[in-house]
Amino acid sequence: MDQHISSKFHHIKEFIKINYRHFNAAVVVDAAEAYSQHIRKGGKMMMAMGGAMSTAELGITLAEMIRQEKVHAISCTGANLEEDIFNLVAHNHYKRVPHYRNLRPKDEEDLLKNKLNRVTDTCIPEEEAMRKVESKLLDLWIKAQDENKRYLPYEFIYQLIKSGVLKKDYEIDEKNSWLVAACEKDIPVFVPGWEDSTLGNFFVSNIRKNKIKNISLVKSGLETMNVLIEWYLKTSAQSDMGFFQIGGGISGDFAICVVPLIEQDMQKKCKLWSYFCQISDSTTSYGSYSGAVPNEKISWGKISVDTPSFIIESDATIVAPLIFSYVLAE
Repeated sequence: MDQHISSKFHHIKEFIKINYRHFNAAVVVDAAEAYSQHIRKGGKMMMAMGGAMSTAELGITLAEMIRQEKVHAISCTGANLEEDIFNLVAHNHYKRVPHYRNLRPKDEEDLLKNKLNRVTDTCIPEEEAMRKVESKLLDLWIKAQDENKRYLPYEFIYQLIKSGVLKKDYEIDEKNSWLVAACEKDIPVFVPGWEDSTLGNFFVSNIRKNKIKNISLVKSGLETMNVLIEWYLKTSAQSDMGFFQIGGGISGDFAICVVPLIEQDMQKKCKLWSYFCQISDSTTSYGSYSGAVPNEKISWGKISVDTPSFIIESDATIVAPLIFSYVLAE
């Protein structure tokens, strides 16, 4: 790692160790140190991303985590997959709305009329982001159809990045794109429920328009799980496996279940997850999986009694970059 970059992260790590001593802050240190130890011992890490982390520009630190081989696979929503690319090509056209809590319904309607789709305090520009990416992706879908080939959602995105057709439109330094880093490292990006995304909707619209004939052109969530099984068995045969979850929802639920699937449904022995951390603002409660404490996962055969487990009840846009910086200071 570049000495200047390493020094920057080291300063952040020292600040955290000095100041973060109690409550959620103390868990940040404990979770980050356990993450570092897991990697130091040769462990691998699955990163699960829910919410709108790509629009929150988590790539600024996550991309470096991927480049430095502190993250070895991603499980994310279709929204996070596409929104990193949207930010890459349309960043200068995004509109920030710092007073978003005070918006009236009429204000929201005005954003719609101006083709600005709001995610909390940030509006994604429809023409410069969605439309620009969609047209290039449609070409790849049609090409795959003509060649009678099928791919996972992230494989089409990797094809898009490698083709270079969008490079002239990049509006941020590509080193801050976690997808560009993931593509360069060729790590798998598992995307359950891809149809719940703008690009997934666009794909189905082209089925309805008869521009695409094969609805199974993009491989399904069931096929994604099958690929995840293969990856987990191969990778866990050599290394202990860690799970770092940002938010709740399908990106976390889907990926972590690969272990009980292998052990209970396939009746095949495999390693349990050897590290677990979740950053969540969901209130711990009965019936809320996103707010479930880690020890509940023991009863489902996902982690063991000895798995270092942490839950940080806070804003992931604040906490995740701090943990990543701590780990990158190694």
